[in-house]
Amino acid sequence: MKFHEFGDKTNPHIMLIHGGGNAWWNYLRQARILSERYHVILPTLDGHGEEHTIPYVSTEATVDKLMDYINENCGGRIFALSGVSLGGQIVIELLSRKPDIVEKAIIDGSICYPTPYMAKFCVTTFKLTHKFLFSEKACRKQLALMPRMLPEKMLYPKELQDYYIREMPLLPRETMVSVYHTYMYYNLKESLKDTRAQVMYWYGEKEMKCVKKSAQLFKSFVPNCEIYEAKGYNHGYLALYLPEEWLEIACKFFHN
Repeated sequence: MKFHEFGDKTNPHIMLIHGGGNAWWNYLRQARILSERYHVILPTLDGHGEEHTIPYVSTEATVDKLMDYINENCGGRIFALSGVSLGGQIVIELLSRKPDIVEKAIIDGSICYPTPYMAKFCVTTFKLTHKFLFSEKACRKQLALMPRMLPEKMLYPKELQDYYIREMPLLPRETMVSVYHTYMYYNLKESLKDTRAQVMYWYGEKEMKCVKKSAQLFKSFVPNCEIYEAKGYNHGYLALYLPEEWLEIACKFFHN
């Protein structure tokens, strides 16, 4: 696992965790703005991007490594955590490990209960389509099609397009198979109820029902959790495509 850092290390620490199949640079635009006030940490999860040669094991194994980093570099606790999709589930697991590990946490579009039928469907589909979706040629075509599919404000700038073309074709098929086998079988842990963090659980209005159900299930463990529905948006849109809107909502939460 590799860590990209932005800002003064003496400032409060914020860690932003990308989703499955993506990489640290998904949060690059947010990190640059936040670094004016915070020390921002963007991990690259095992099996992804520049860490594609290291096998991805599970949510729990990933959190073992993140806990080591936080203990060694941040004095055992940080100011804020945020993660999208798989990254959000990793945030949940971190909250379960230590009640005071963080003051503020954002979970964005994540699943936190087993969905075995969906896992089997996703694994089968990914195995069949991997080479057609993640070759360099396919990635270039996806970027070329984005202006037809998304509004202009949601398009990647050239810097992120370059990262996309360079790192997405590196994604091993085995990484996403492991992600689906672990992400979609995750169970909330009783220790989550002890967290002292202020938490927001985000999801898009157009998300799958399992994500919305996950938000309600999480709230049953953490009653003071605030649920936020991003009207008109689908999975991960704020984190991946709309950094200014993400910052507006997150910073208000962080500063309160």
